[in-house]
Amino acid sequence: MPRDVAAVVVAGGQGVRLGGNVPKQYQLVGGVPIVLRALRPFTTHPDIAQVVLVLPPADAADPPSFLSSLKVSRGAFSIVAGGAHRGDSVRAGLSKLKDLCTIVLVHDGARPFVERDVIDAVIGYARQGEAAVAAVPLSDTLKEASRREPSRVLRTRPRARLWRAQTPQGFPRAVLERAYRRAARLGRRATDDAALVEAQGVPVRLVPDTGRNLKITTAEDLELAQLLARRQP
Repeated sequence: MPRDVAAVVVAGGQGVRLGGNVPKQYQLVGGVPIVLRALRPFTTHPDIAQVVLVLPPADAADPPSFLSSLKVSRGAFSIVAGGAHRGDSVRAGLSKLKDLCTIVLVHDGARPFVERDVIDAVIGYARQGEAAVAAVPLSDTLKEASRREPSRVLRTRPRARLWRAQTPQGFPRAVLERAYRRAARLGRRATDDAALVEAQGVPVRLVPDTGRNLKITTAEDLELAQLLARRQP
């Protein structure tokens, strides 16, 4: 297959919910910075021609030294400063892509355990002209809270056909760029890129993933990630 894929790894936030003095993307999991773990499956993938890492502006100007350990060919890896919101950071990453990259993956820099087969499946759908989202079917019962009384259950929602969206998410590049232009024109933001693509009527496929591909947000998530790292070969 051609090397026509780019990956934008978004790590432009400060991770304030995790706490501590070190931004969450630089916290160590099994002795390795979270964002470095998140990058490696993409920088070593044979179909991926370019990886763009989005960091906070100060870190983009003076990148962490551990990034020098990434094994990538010259010109295949770059760092760009992120914006105030996630969408701003994704747009910054898109602006740095080479012309040869017609497929784009977007991945959270706080997800250190993405698996190769999930990446492959997402790329496969994007090459067919569709969008794809790594996702996990919901297994918990869903309770909707009252707006006036947040501690009171308003109703129970059926969980059938509901999935929890994760990353990577993959798109034909032209589709994602068009979605962001439309969102900017309408002044809209979304919690993930696929939502902007869905709004255009583009099919979005679900790629079954596992809970191991967790996004580290809280201290409890970090503890779980440490356990998962110990179980890896």
